[in-house]
Amino acid sequence: MSDKLKSKTIHALFWSFLERFGRLGIQFVISIILARLLLPKQFGLIAMLTIFMAIAQLFVDSGFGQALIQKQDATHVDECSIFYFNILIGFLAAGLLCLAAPWIARFYNQPLLVPLARVLSLNMIINGFGLIQTILLTKRIDFKTQLKVSFIATVISGTIGITMAFNGFGVWSLVAQSLASNFFRTVLLWFFDSWRPSLIFSFNSLKGMFAFGSRLFASGLLETVFQNLYLVVIGKLFSPVCLGFYSRAKDLQQLPVTTLYGIVGRVTYPVFSSMQNDKPRLKRGVRKAVTMLALINFPMMIGLAVTAKPLVLVLLTEKWLPCVPYLQLFCIVGMLYPLHAINLNVLIAQGRSDLFFRLEVLKKILVMIAIAVTYRWGIIAMIYGQIATSCIAYFLNAYYTGKLIKYYSKDQIFDFLPYLAISAVMGVGVHFVQSIQFPNNIILLISQFTTGIVIYCTLCFCLRLSAFMEAYKMLFLRKALFSKNNLVPK
Repeated sequence: MSDKLKSKTIHALFWSFLERFGRLGIQFVISIILARLLLPKQFGLIAMLTIFMAIAQLFVDSGFGQALIQKQDATHVDECSIFYFNILIGFLAAGLLCLAAPWIARFYNQPLLVPLARVLSLNMIINGFGLIQTILLTKRIDFKTQLKVSFIATVISGTIGITMAFNGFGVWSLVAQSLASNFFRTVLLWFFDSWRPSLIFSFNSLKGMFAFGSRLFASGLLETVFQNLYLVVIGKLFSPVCLGFYSRAKDLQQLPVTTLYGIVGRVTYPVFSSMQNDKPRLKRGVRKAVTMLALINFPMMIGLAVTAKPLVLVLLTEKWLPCVPYLQLFCIVGMLYPLHAINLNVLIAQGRSDLFFRLEVLKKILVMIAIAVTYRWGIIAMIYGQIATSCIAYFLNAYYTGKLIKYYSKDQIFDFLPYLAISAVMGVGVHFVQSIQFPNNIILLISQFTTGIVIYCTLCFCLRLSAFMEAYKMLFLRKALFSKNNLVPK
């Protein structure tokens, strides 16, 4: 990687980390407070609508955002065309959700879902006005501006949600928080970003990006449907309370994983795209990303699984204890997720959305088989099915990375296996801490956290693992790396 691109990438990673960690950290605190104030059933009602909201939001973007990032010679006409398209689809998606609300309520046998779905549909219109700014900021690798926007919007919306929950508004406090978050985020994007649309629109412009974007949209649609299919099945077959436990466990597991990949993935995609014609260089970049993800994600997931029970008791109280076994199993799924995503980023950066779509179809067939086989044995069995499909899907994703840039699954496993082994040793050490009597769960958690960090960092340092040593050097050389001469120009 050239010095200029390396500096730009490190700078982007720094601001991406602050943006993701700050926003999701605040959201985590807010969600914990709301979980203490509200009931599992109320979270379950919102979870029932998740798949419909996610699909509607996907239609708003329709894959053109990723296409714009990947396109090297994008023009202002392209940007304006996507902007007006997003707004139009936002209104259409909101209208369709309003019409579908009674059907959704009858499907789940929950009448309250009708007004909930109709009010939440406003998010589609709000997001349509701010999506292009987010796309352009990401393409420019400008996460500093996104940090400002996310922090302010999250704090304001969280305050609104908590205030309403404290005053007895129940599930509507979650709805208000969602609407406020998207509204203030869109307003702030227009305030902080200088991009403004012109009165121009070109069907030819959209048509030029349609081939690439449509495949990503189709792949994203499949991913969204099947990612949330478990929520639909559990919501239909079990009670809202059970779905509330399932969704809370999944959210707890996904928070650190999506934070980590959000930090690395948003930076690596535009960086990988800039390297798309230099495959040896791209391979080195992907290998570095894999080891860096393994360095952080493996100990994080194993540590979360081991400390799940005291963590739930401290953060969520005893009423959420049934979600503990779900959380522990989800951590196994979470170990592989960033590796899935980084391999798929290679396909998109290479412009191979056709292979991306083919992979998604194949993996969704596996998901359907897993659900059909496991649902009759309950939620635990369904999560075991997710673990099995996740393992198979990793090798499918890595197969094409091997074909395109000669970085095969066996090479990836060789690179991340030391981090997995050390994380397992750390997990055993953290588990033994539970055998010691502590005055309360807070002290137990602190002791486990401290023990885990000491064991893991000591072993990584003694074995001189490459990703750890590079992170170690970056930590102590940050002043030089982020000096004025290395900062990305505004």
